[in-house]
Amino acid sequence: MIEKSTKKVGSSFQANIEYMNQTLPVQESFDVIQRDMIVGGKSASFYFIDGFMKDETMLKIMTTFFAIKDKDMPKDATSFSQKYIPYVEVDIISSFDQVVRNVLSGITCLFIEGYEVCIAIDCRTYPARSVTEPDKDKSLRGSRDGFVETIVFNTALMRRRIRDPHLIMEMTEAGQTTRTDIALCYMSDRVDQELLKNVRNRINQLQVDDLRMNQQTLAEAMFKRKWFNPFPKFKFTERPDTAAACLLEGKVVIMVDNSPSAMILPTSILDMIEEANDYYFPSMTGIYLKITRVLVTLLTVFLTPVFLFFMQNPQWLPDIFSFVAVKDTVNIPLIFQLLILELSIDGLRLAALSTPTMLSMPLSVIAGLVMGEFSVKSGWFNAEIMLYMAFVAVANYTQPNFELGYALKFMRLQLLILTACFNGIGFIIGCIIVICFLAFNKTLSGRNFLNVKLQ
Repeated sequence: MIEKSTKKVGSSFQANIEYMNQTLPVQESFDVIQRDMIVGGKSASFYFIDGFMKDETMLKIMTTFFAIKDKDMPKDATSFSQKYIPYVEVDIISSFDQVVRNVLSGITCLFIEGYEVCIAIDCRTYPARSVTEPDKDKSLRGSRDGFVETIVFNTALMRRRIRDPHLIMEMTEAGQTTRTDIALCYMSDRVDQELLKNVRNRINQLQVDDLRMNQQTLAEAMFKRKWFNPFPKFKFTERPDTAAACLLEGKVVIMVDNSPSAMILPTSILDMIEEANDYYFPSMTGIYLKITRVLVTLLTVFLTPVFLFFMQNPQWLPDIFSFVAVKDTVNIPLIFQLLILELSIDGLRLAALSTPTMLSMPLSVIAGLVMGEFSVKSGWFNAEIMLYMAFVAVANYTQPNFELGYALKFMRLQLLILTACFNGIGFIIGCIIVICFLAFNKTLSGRNFLNVKLQ
């Protein structure tokens, strides 16, 4: 961990170089490069990170510097940067702490004999993958681009969609060790100023050593969540069109370097279940998709608990729905069948994530058909239970938010357990718990998931 220093760049070139070599692991780390040269008859030294600097870029800079004659050498660094540095982003730095931070961020820093400052040249090139559509949050129509791990590319994707001077992108950092770049994006004429001030203060007051898990670490540091409430506090998206739409609605978007998603706030349960397809289709179609998604979301929570409740109380089952009753022999109690399948579905999901792509399709067929069919024939599970759990497993993917999917799963599990233990009273208590989790899930804006202001 590099300690912050208030030391200023001095007039002694040799002292400046010695301090930099003591602070940076120039001899120990192969990718931290120091390049000494003569510029205009004066000693000069470059500091840069090998992986962020292209050879062609350095060659262009050095060719320009080698052409400087002794008599043409300016007396101050500002004149030198204006006259001889062929790059747009050039800064004059007087603090060693800023110099070290810039070098480790990929910026090339130049010390020249006789100058009491350091010249920072931002000609870095970050490794980045192509801007492709995200695998999770896909759209049938609309753009096919998505956020990547480079924060500058992500802000450019939103700036391309909103060409308005009111779009502000404030850059800050967090983490004493990682010093991760954070971009706070908002529309200055539409944002809630109280919310913006709250978010800005929370980021500036963060006392964390690192953001090892990027946005997740930032979210947990900004707003401490209650461990027993699984509902997410923030909405995440990998689509720049969704982030741009939220900005135009007056929301705040937080981008974190090395993370291919945007964090949106404030949010509610209705924001969580929205997706891009709702807006790329005509109004009637969009409304239908929203209603369908809401109904399917409700079914994922209440389908199996309601089924279990009626199987425990068959006399309350209406005659018109008598066909849903379990007809086969129940070898294992229904509650244990449901719980085992809940765990098995998550196990298959984790196995699919770790399976090589070339094997995922055949293994999915084996898991879905062979295991499903023989588990029924062997007497472990009833066919009705397999049907309802298959619907629940597929329905979880109708809404794009992964965190919300698991929150709904936990609500379903507590409903199942309470219903199995206390019958009708347990089912009612479980429904009240679900409503309480939504009503008391306070977000960063001070409102709950139902968009009601909490004290």
